Amino acid sequence: MTGSVAFDTIMVFPGRFGEHILPEKTHLINVSFLVNRLERRRGGTAANIAYNLALLGERPLLCAAVGSDFSEYGASLSRAGVDTSSTLGCDDVPTASCFITTDLEDNQITAFFPGAMARAADIDLRALEGIEHVVVTPDSPDGMAAHVAQAREMGARLVFAPAQQIPSIGDDTLLAGLDSAWLVVGNDYELELVRNRTGRDATELARRSIVAVTRGARGSQILSGDQVVTVEAVPPRQVVDPTGAGDAYMAGLLAALRRGLDLAGAGRMASLAATYAVEHQGPQAHRFTTAEFSDRYREVFGGELVAGPVR
Repeated sequence: MTGSVAFDTIMVFPGRFGEHILPEKTHLINVSFLVNRLERRRGGTAANIAYNLALLGERPLLCAAVGSDFSEYGASLSRAGVDTSSTLGCDDVPTASCFITTDLEDNQITAFFPGAMARAADIDLRALEGIEHVVVTPDSPDGMAAHVAQAREMGARLVFAPAQQIPSIGDDTLLAGLDSAWLVVGNDYELELVRNRTGRDATELARRSIVAVTRGARGSQILSGDQVVTVEAVPPRQVVDPTGAGDAYMAGLLAALRRGLDLAGAGRMASLAATYAVEHQGPQAHRFTTAEFSDRYREVFGGELVAGPVR
């Protein structure tokens, strides 16, 4: 699991960004949002996905650059079931920090200070043994390039989700990730950015990879070859905070595919995992056992969470 580990400052704006941004004035945006909630939490894409994978019974290996302030955070992840033994400790810099403002439609405006994450390229995945899947998520651009290449060299299945870093990585890294990926995950906006950069839409990407397109409360689509599966979002018991829902979705999808579920079952498992995140404050505040997850899956979808062999 590669990507960011960060401390998040989350602010919730009780309105809609679109009502405050004038399309004809985007060349000189100067907006200020009065937020009604501010919280500081542990986050980062790689850590969030790893946390959710651990809840789902996996034992993810976190390979990320972390700073001098990571010890307590690392201990918390370890207690949850994440293997943090391969993190790169950087004692002279802090862990990355993210500042996120979210509106009522789950749109987000984010500012990010990389801190230790800037040294992610120093992590060499080839030193690890028995790696079946390599997950490349937003990280330093050179780190993402290195880990895509290393996954290919190792013969591991690449899960590629460049997300917020799509504008920052070079065309060579983006194309290498798409060409090598077993699974590509992104929201509809991110995959539109990919299409604008490469000319490849989700349908074309699905000719060589499984592609998951998330649409927030409107659910998701999963494509593979000629197969297209539409997955409805699981209605949350309460909507508290959408931050981290996409990371939980990705963890649920990967865990399901590793267990041999078909695309429809994998999408449902991913959708349910995302809903747990939405129902709690912060991307790592929710908890569930595998039995509780299976019970709720049965309650929502009216069937058993039946998996095949781990693959």
